[in-house]
Amino acid sequence: MWYFAWMLGLPLAVAMGVINAVIEESLHHDD
Repeated sequence: MWYFAWMLGLPLAVAMGVINAVIEESLHHDD
């Protein structure tokens, strides 16, 4: 069932990257 792990893990990794970018952006604008 490796494809099931990929189906869950890949969008989760993308979402974490987007959230991390949004947090970085908000931190940079907080000056």
